Amino acid sequence: MARHPNELDRKRIERGLSARKRYLYVSPNVTPVWGGYCIESPCCSRNIDKDGALVDVALILYDGVTGIWKLFRKNHAGGVWEFYSLYHRLIPAIDELNADPERLFWQ
Repeated sequence: MARHPNELDRKRIERGLSARKRYLYVSPNVTPVWGGYCIESPCCSRNIDKDGALVDVALILYDGVTGIWKLFRKNHAGGVWEFYSLYHRLIPAIDELNADPERLFWQ
């Protein structure tokens, strides 16, 4: 298994985000962080940043011991990452992030 972050999975996330349901007219950034990837995007809705600046959307971390992907959402009011769910594969985590029916990620 490749270590994380790595360019292959970063690109996989970047491509996967093209199927998202929200913020369709902006280009999110997928930035490598220790153990995974941070997704940020310009704030189209102006709900989080009235000027439309880049805001954190999600944090995806890989646990090399368990082989589990962990998806986090940003609590912007508290300024902290909150655990959302676990996945055995990366693609279902991206699919959940793209669907976001409760608008927990793409705010």
